[in-house]
Amino acid sequence: MHSDKLEGYSKKNDVALQGGGQDRIRAQHDKGKLTARERISLLLDEGSFTEIDPMVTHHYHEYDMQKKKFFTDGVVGGYGTVSGRQIFVFAYDFTVLGGTLSQMGAKKITKLMDHAIRTGCPIVGIMDSGGARIQEGIMSLDGFADIFYHNQLASGIVPQITASIGPSAGGSVYSPAMTDFVVMVEKAGTMFVTGPDVVKTVLGEEISFEDLGGAMTHGSKSGVAHFVAQNEYKCMDQIKKIISYIPQNNSQEPPKIKSDDDPNRLDNNLINIIPENPLQPYDMKEIIVSIVDNREFLEVHELFAPNIVVGYARMDGQVAGIVANNPMHLAGALDIDSSNKAARFIRFCDSFNIPIVTLVDTPGYMPGSNQEHNGIIRHGSKLLYAYCEATVPKITLVIGKAYGGAYIAMGSKNLRTDVNYAWPTARCAVLGGEAAVKIINRKEIASADNPEALKKQLMDEFTEKFENPYVAASHGTVDSVIDPAETRPMLIKALRMLANKREKQLPKKHGNINL
Repeated sequence: MHSDKLEGYSKKNDVALQGGGQDRIRAQHDKGKLTARERISLLLDEGSFTEIDPMVTHHYHEYDMQKKKFFTDGVVGGYGTVSGRQIFVFAYDFTVLGGTLSQMGAKKITKLMDHAIRTGCPIVGIMDSGGARIQEGIMSLDGFADIFYHNQLASGIVPQITASIGPSAGGSVYSPAMTDFVVMVEKAGTMFVTGPDVVKTVLGEEISFEDLGGAMTHGSKSGVAHFVAQNEYKCMDQIKKIISYIPQNNSQEPPKIKSDDDPNRLDNNLINIIPENPLQPYDMKEIIVSIVDNREFLEVHELFAPNIVVGYARMDGQVAGIVANNPMHLAGALDIDSSNKAARFIRFCDSFNIPIVTLVDTPGYMPGSNQEHNGIIRHGSKLLYAYCEATVPKITLVIGKAYGGAYIAMGSKNLRTDVNYAWPTARCAVLGGEAAVKIINRKEIASADNPEALKKQLMDEFTEKFENPYVAASHGTVDSVIDPAETRPMLIKALRMLANKREKQLPKKHGNINL
């Protein structure tokens, strides 16, 4: 009798592991794609996966759905470890009814999210879905609503990561957008609210799946994707790398490791990275990799708004979030996209106890009717809000230009930044020398016998009186002007000093960031 029951269990279990069956698994492989279970195995430590709800099925009969019942009902989920750290994971299974979301599939996902929140563990979602299951009507839409609500509940409590390795359309794109990091696979992951067919019908516009919502589109144009991976294997490696820099939850510190890179290491070449002419571009990433441990820097949103660089690195083994203007693109000016990118990154760091190191070289906010009409004031204010709101250790280093509102926005002292340094090459002022004297001394220059000579003289005087870092240092808005060669040890000393920083906020429900 017992043996019959065990045999029945064994058969059901085998069926559950087959998803939509061998033919559909073969079809998935023929597209060059892995199955949901293979993806989970690729992410987790070997043998660590424990599945939840493998016997779930839908309970619908309309449209002959009783003949289309499969165990797991299109979502495989459970828990396991990544480098020994527990995470929760779910993967849409395209072999089961095209990975469409059912009421029961949504219940499974939200159950896992509840576990993740209660136990304080990151959660990873792997997307390969046809969207809401049409045959279930409004119940599948309600399922998506439950997932969105749980995304909001988990936000700022546990890290949420999405891997986009297949289609996501309609409602199914919004859950990934509510997570902290989205990794999209080239020529595999697509995300759009309405697909190419609807776009053609409504607008008469012909566009491919890839151009409308592919990985490169979302990585470089929309900013929906934080990372673009070449294939599924690199996608999972990317997720493992992200997890290595972030804590389990908002009550823990990011993982610290023992570094073999000397914290007192000097770099006398740093100053040579900056051109003598402040109008000439240079790559800020050269400075970043020089001052962090072992030149290892995990850049976030690399392809999107490259005029600002954000990402994670370690300094003496401690994780820090880096925010830096990059004069190589748009002269390092702040625009709408870079303000959004940096503000979102800063708020994640603040949620999960990651100190913020800011490197400044910016001529200001980007001018022009296009920026103004699209809301540079509204979007630019997000960066100010994010820096003001952040209570984690904040350290700012002014390397070159820091003019006007952009000087303020990039972690200036009065946004309650803890430590502010400057190189001797720093230029802090309302305007650069040339622009300033054109306004202040316009009449004087126009009537001079030698306008160019007078302009140069006045510019030199302006730099001496206002623009050089020693003026800012005399007011205490720069704590110290430092030797560029000592940048790494000075930043590490500041991070150590601030390690136990605690800052209480006034009680309130939440602020109202200008979204």
